[in-house]
Amino acid sequence: MKPNLKIIILTLVTITIGCFATPLSAGSRDGAGESPKTHLSRVFTNLENTIAGYVEDKDARIGVAVIANHHDTFCINGNREFPMMSVFKFPLSLAVAQWVDSRGGSFDDSISITSAMLRDNTYSPMFQKYGKTDIILPISELVDWSLVHSDNNACDILLDLIGGTAVVDSLLRQLGVNGEITIGATEAEMDADHYLIYLNRATPLAMAALFERFQRAMCHQSSSFKAIESMLERCQTGMDRLPAPLASNAIIGHKTGTGFTTPDGRLTALNDCGYVRLPDGTTYTIAVFVADSAYDGADTAKIIADISRLVLSAIQNNLVSNP
Repeated sequence: MKPNLKIIILTLVTITIGCFATPLSAGSRDGAGESPKTHLSRVFTNLENTIAGYVEDKDARIGVAVIANHHDTFCINGNREFPMMSVFKFPLSLAVAQWVDSRGGSFDDSISITSAMLRDNTYSPMFQKYGKTDIILPISELVDWSLVHSDNNACDILLDLIGGTAVVDSLLRQLGVNGEITIGATEAEMDADHYLIYLNRATPLAMAALFERFQRAMCHQSSSFKAIESMLERCQTGMDRLPAPLASNAIIGHKTGTGFTTPDGRLTALNDCGYVRLPDGTTYTIAVFVADSAYDGADTAKIIADISRLVLSAIQNNLVSNP
């Protein structure tokens, strides 16, 4: 483990479960005479208690944040940092869109990719398609590989294209993304040293807020950002996580992340974050991070699916459509 990561990792692994709720309105507990927004505050308080009870006996660090109706919020460990894993490819895509737009370019612009840029020792469906050869691809296809298929080669090519992790953070700040979402390592660097995953970190609340802002406003900013919306909604990873309880006519745009298993058998991270649009028009964003899990991938994914199911049930049973 690199010395400069010890403080970060110690901070991450010693956090205990705690609750933090930030509803915008307060009301009586019996529900009588409540306005929809007041009722939502009560529902979120009850939901927070339910999910807190669910995660309490889990042998893992779990962070959850939910935002409904664009402002009503609850979270558990919402301000704690978690390793993003491939969830970081979502803010990366926003940085790429900002970079393209600021240069007067387009996602249709093509770039040359040399065979040396394509690693065969990492997760890369793109490599499986093209092999180790020189190719020319539009930026849109690289972003698509990165978001829809979570391709590591495509991710690192995009990072190199716009100037590396420092430039990504600068572009994100230009977009108003705060320092609670930080990107400090490439996929190649994390493959070489697994503990560098802690340089790419976020809080659940910051990630839920970013997805909220994206689906409400940012996706309409330009054709580049709009293309990202379509890609998120075609995500093919983690179908046993947030999407698991959703009906087929619900829309979810999301990005997953999966860590490695430590020598003592713990899964470093399993995440899923995104937005949901229900058939009745209700929209909410949700971020679930699970770190240091004592369970295997399937059982850890079930934790995320269970939390997604609890949130969905509360919202379907208690919330009105967005005004």
